[in-house]
Amino acid sequence: MRRRLAFLAEIIFISILILVTRCANFGDVFFGGQINLIDADCYSRMTRARICFEHPGTIVRRHDFENFPNGTSPHTTAPFDYLIVALAAALMPLSKNALDLAGAIVSPLLSIALGIFLCWWTRKMRLRFRWGSLILYGASPMLAHGFALGRPDHQSLLIALITIALCAERTLTHESSQSWSIVSGASWALALWVSLYEPVVLLVIVVAFRARDMMKRERRMGWIVFAVVLAVAFIIERRIPAWPNWEFGGALRNWSATVGELAHVSLASTIWFNWCGWLLLLAPILLWPKWNRNTPLFLIALLMTAFALTIWQARWSYFFLMIFAMLVPQILSVLRNPLIATTIFIVALFPIAQSWDHLFADEELTRRAENKIEQLELRAMSSQIDGAFIAPWWFSPALSYWSRRPGVGGSSHESIGGIVETARFFETRDAEEARQILDRDSVNWIISYDADRVAQNSAQILGNPVPKNALCYLLDRRATEVPPFLRLIAQTGHFKLFRVEKS
Repeated sequence: MRRRLAFLAEIIFISILILVTRCANFGDVFFGGQINLIDADCYSRMTRARICFEHPGTIVRRHDFENFPNGTSPHTTAPFDYLIVALAAALMPLSKNALDLAGAIVSPLLSIALGIFLCWWTRKMRLRFRWGSLILYGASPMLAHGFALGRPDHQSLLIALITIALCAERTLTHESSQSWSIVSGASWALALWVSLYEPVVLLVIVVAFRARDMMKRERRMGWIVFAVVLAVAFIIERRIPAWPNWEFGGALRNWSATVGELAHVSLASTIWFNWCGWLLLLAPILLWPKWNRNTPLFLIALLMTAFALTIWQARWSYFFLMIFAMLVPQILSVLRNPLIATTIFIVALFPIAQSWDHLFADEELTRRAENKIEQLELRAMSSQIDGAFIAPWWFSPALSYWSRRPGVGGSSHESIGGIVETARFFETRDAEEARQILDRDSVNWIISYDADRVAQNSAQILGNPVPKNALCYLLDRRATEVPPFLRLIAQTGHFKLFRVEKS
């Protein structure tokens, strides 16, 4: 009974830690009597979820609401759509806005569920210093962002599935188990269904280091489950995501440099310590096979690969952090003395605490307050849109979700054609060229924003400077000088709404 109570107390503590860190942005999501999301991609996901919610059984294989009028063949798939839909159905008796509420809380709920699983798994594995793994998982700001409130992104489901798969693989290094083989096969297959990017790379490394073990009889059922789940995925999805036209290859590279999760992370950056703490400095030494012979080599290989890939693209940081958290008990176990290990771990958390403190600094609070005002103004303006629109690409998914109208831009790499089109529209000085773009894309509405930011982003994407008399400056600052086929309908402190007058 005492052990059960201790385990229950542990689950409660970790769940509270996860809830506090994942919901630290509560005020940025719930304000103005509405539920607001924190990333542009999240609104694209919620548009998909709304289609499935309103038309159960639908599999969304095309996005007509972005890159209008061509649309896209997206990389996103059905599992996360229907996870949101299932949660929304469960919340309907409790909320009038069940779908938005489901989208807001789905990732924190996944994080809590994964935290409970890790409590159970680390206890089952009898890992010494297991509490280090659990606390880093709960406290890391980057993992908190991956599972953040108001961020219905498939990365949260992906992190959970890959973590469970890696836990299963590690268990199988200690024991032969058909049950864990099935868990591994199902988790890897579901992860591949969700995304054919990160899971492919990580699975190849696992197979390369565990090829001999994976051929054992006990793994046969796991491979059968793996094949069945993938077969179901192909039957349901019935498509392969299309890569953007090579015509936009240069623009795609330029655009990627403006997206935070696709940016490079410098090896010398202090952000590594904000994510992992100072314990990262000890990892290369304490995980060296001479000192730590009990750590599976495939986990060390995964950690090194994820570290290198994070330097290339920041989006890999979620998986690097998760693998690092799984290896924390091995790092601390080399220190042997519990008092020394505990002291070092607590001191190592200092950069993480500083990172959380920065979230509530005056400058950050001011930026977040400004973002709230923009969200309120943009949502109010969306109610007047009754046709296709052009807006800065990072606002397009939210406007499309709120107005139920398609946008020329988008926030995915598949929308690069529309992103380039919006950049060309805002950077042009030629009224006739602007008219051709509007007619070609059947656009009815224009939403303008801060001209300097739009010009800077357009210049980065197109690879050439935007002139000071470009259309984005006229729309934002000199509305009386815009071409006669654009009529100002509404304006706020940050945005202006123009209607396209048909000739």
